[in-house]
Order: sequence, then C-alpha cells, then structure tokens
Amino acid sequence: MPDLELFIGNKNYSSWSFRPWLALRQNDIPFRETLVPFEFDNGNPAFKTFSPTVKVPVLKDGDLTVWESLAIIEYIAEIYPCAGLLPADRSARARVRAASAEMHSSFSAMRSAFPMNFHRPAGALAVSASVQKDIDRVVGLWSDCLETSGGPFLFGGFTMADAMYAPVVSRFATYEATSDPVATAYLEKMRTLPAWKEWEKAALDETWIIEAEEV
Repeated sequence: MPDLELFIGNKNYSSWSFRPWLALRQNDIPFRETLVPFEFDNGNPAFKTFSPTVKVPVLKDGDLTVWESLAIIEYIAEIYPCAGLLPADRSARARVRAASAEMHSSFSAMRSAFPMNFHRPAGALAVSASVQKDIDRVVGLWSDCLETSGGPFLFGGFTMADAMYAPVVSRFATYEATSDPVATAYLEKMRTLPAWKEWEKAALDETWIIEAEEV
C-alpha cells in the first residue's frame, strides 16, 4: 500500500494545497497531512526541508517526492484508479486533462485579483477587463463540461478537474464573481461536499494572517 504524506500550507490561503488534499479526502484515500504555515508573504524557508521548489504542496510516497498539484493528482489517479479522478473513457480522460491543465497554466489575472481566503466575508469587487475575461472563460468551460456530462460535477463524477477548480469555486463564492445559474449550481454542489466542509472549518479556525492576501 502507498504510504502517502501530503505537505500543505495554510488552509485559508493555499489554493494549490487545497487541490490534491481535496482529491485525496473526497475519495477517502489514506494519507498523513503535514501543515507547514506560510510565515512570510512568499512562503516559508522551512519548505526547503521537504520541497525541491521551496513551495507547497508536496506529496511523499516512501522515497518518492512529487511536487506541483497537477502532478500530485495525476499520481494519485494512477495508484488509485478506482477513485475515478481520471475517467476510464479515453476521450473523457483527455478532456479532463485539458481542463485541468488549463487551470494549472491560466487565469493569472483572476487568481491575482481574487486570493483564496475563506475568512473574507462574501462581497463583490470591481474587476478589470482581464479579470472578467478569465471569469467568462471559466464559466464557459464549466457550462460546456456540465452540459456535456449532465453533472453534477464537471465530467459527471468527481474527477481531477473538480479538484483543480476547487479554489476557483471558493474565489467565485467569496468575491461573488458570477450569477450564472449553471456556475452557481456547480458552486453550491462543490461547497456541500463533506471534504470541502472539513477543509473550510479548518481554514476558518486558523489565526495566521497574510496581509498580501487580504483584499
């Protein structure tokens, strides 16, 4: 059996940590959680003791170290194929990977303007054209996926793509980024997951404050 240890940052702020954590917990995959908080706006020098990039998250499985959220979830999908993080159908699997890769590489304007912050009271912000373009693309992608799959998750069952977009769900809810009914229904579904609620409660219990993430 794999011996998984997931190193993460603050649950209130660490969107990249949230992704593989949710993929694991949603599927009841056993792992040890090691939380090393950000002590500075740009991380924590202590990350270098376990992370080759001095960033989180990092997954360790025995002597193996896997960094980057997308690679971690791909690895989990390979060692736990029954979890369904990647669909059995080749075409569906390709679309899940494409949507996940787009999340990993894109939407920098939206991510910068809307830091993940569970503590922040919900409320809209004025957004630039580049942020609105990112929002519109996410809503369009979600709508296309949900229309094709029939929901309730992006590709029917919970997949890697849902884990990758989970922090965007949090951001959209916090900053009231969209009123689109399809996107709103998806937000509500994701936020009712027991694993989501577990992370959210832990995030709200944290007392660390990173001023750069408070907008």
